[in-house]
Amino acid sequence: MIRVEVVNTFLVNMGKEFVILLRGTDDQRTLPISIGQLEAQSIALQLNRIPFPRPLTHDLFRNVVAELNGKVIRTEICALKNETFYAQMVVQAGEKTVSIDARPSDAIAMALRFSAPIFVDETVMEEAGVIIPEEAGNSAEGRREGTATDELQREQTPFEILRKKLASAVAEERYEDAARIRDEIKKLTTSN
Repeated sequence: MIRVEVVNTFLVNMGKEFVILLRGTDDQRTLPISIGQLEAQSIALQLNRIPFPRPLTHDLFRNVVAELNGKVIRTEICALKNETFYAQMVVQAGEKTVSIDARPSDAIAMALRFSAPIFVDETVMEEAGVIIPEEAGNSAEGRREGTATDELQREQTPFEILRKKLASAVAEERYEDAARIRDEIKKLTTSN
């Protein structure tokens, strides 16, 4: 398992979809996961410590678990099947520890409310993780690095070109393009 932290949530696809980015604490890869609007709002409110006048669903669930002397001790993004992520919330109440099936967005929202660590299974990160260079999103100069001229592209290997295109797509929040490019890189690296 790879420990990750929530980097941010982003609105993509012309405002129709949100993506949460989970970056490895001791790993270069970042896992983008599509989530719903309400879950994104709940996660963002918790990340930014913004109080809400009435309990949201995740706050209500946290209150119920806490009232029963329980706590979420970790969240695990444990599988990726047919382009759908699966998660488990590990909950402890007294002597009993149980794993509860959950959507990743709900499990992450709960982990944040209990200050519990979030983990991603190595096979999930291997299949869907992307490397986002630190300079890719930090400045306009970093974003320009991903767009090489035709002359420079002839001097670079296909792998280098795809890596730059991937960094550019992620920096510009074009996650569908990033997923497609990631798949092209995997095909290229497995064929060698």
